[in-house]
Amino acid sequence: MSIGLIGRKAGMTQVFQEDGTMVAVSVVEVAPNRVTRVRTPERDGYAAVQLGTNERARLTKPQLGQLKDLPKLGTLREFRVDDPSGFEVGQTLAIGDVFAAGDLVDVTGVSKGKGFAGHVKRHNFHRGPTTHGSDHHREPGSIGPGTTPGRVYKGLRMAGHMGDEQVTTKKVRVVKADAANNVLLVAGSLPGGRGSLVLVRKA
Repeated sequence: MSIGLIGRKAGMTQVFQEDGTMVAVSVVEVAPNRVTRVRTPERDGYAAVQLGTNERARLTKPQLGQLKDLPKLGTLREFRVDDPSGFEVGQTLAIGDVFAAGDLVDVTGVSKGKGFAGHVKRHNFHRGPTTHGSDHHREPGSIGPGTTPGRVYKGLRMAGHMGDEQVTTKKVRVVKADAANNVLLVAGSLPGGRGSLVLVRKA
């Protein structure tokens, strides 16, 4: 387990590599993160580093009490680490301190909410025939046996709420780590919409 950074998804674009190939990338804005708390196994029972970003004008009293002499950071997240001894409260971590081009990272975010979706959209089920006389176009079909067991099995894939859940995209490549502009370019797509919060950590 290694340290990561808190960022925000800015959108997608494309970049050209040295061999001329084009790569679609997700743009992640990663402002410098500040260490707000260091968790140790002796005191807390586990080893982690709490980072903060997104300075705000106003915070609640509990948040102010937690941050104490630190800036008013509105977004706090913890990263489990193997050894927290190399971190101290008030320390600032930027892109250049953690990531470099070519690194493989895991990116965690909240996927876009799709609302109540049917089984075809939600689970990629086949639809029924579209021929004349059919009334089974997008119906779920049979959902289980009859008398025995006389109920629907738990976990059966059906229509329901789709999206708006935590998703981790694993082992995606860092195409460019622009420390000057606090921007991380990651190959491929990432969960969430524009402006959504993402956590980037080394794979």
